[in-house]
Amino acid sequence: QVQLVESGGGSVQAGGSLRLSCAASGYIYSSYCMGWFRQAPGKEREGVAAIESDGSTTYADSVKGRFTISKDNAKNTLYLQMNSLKPEDTAMYYCAADAYVPRPFEVYEYNYWGQGTQVTVSS
Repeated sequence: QVQLVESGGGSVQAGGSLRLSCAASGYIYSSYCMGWFRQAPGKEREGVAAIESDGSTTYADSVKGRFTISKDNAKNTLYLQMNSLKPEDTAMYYCAADAYVPRPFEVYEYNYWGQGTQVTVSS
């Protein structure tokens, strides 16, 4: 069983930065695909960034150039560095993981989810 625990959320002003972390425990392997999703009130959960086992990354157009996903396999920790934050980035952020993820931005592809961490960006 895989457990994911996010941290690092908070409240910042527009233009600020935050770094989210996702600590993984249980039977998680470096071969897993891991992703960050977010969900704003009244909206569907959407993919933000994903990282494959080989280190290749994918970003949503809305965060390209501002967010960076990375992982530390030795620490079993996933990160999301968020710079130049905008009010529209306000949402609950979730990390997700699974062994085989053909479509890394599709919610149904992941069986393992964290509980989320809130990010609020004020203008």
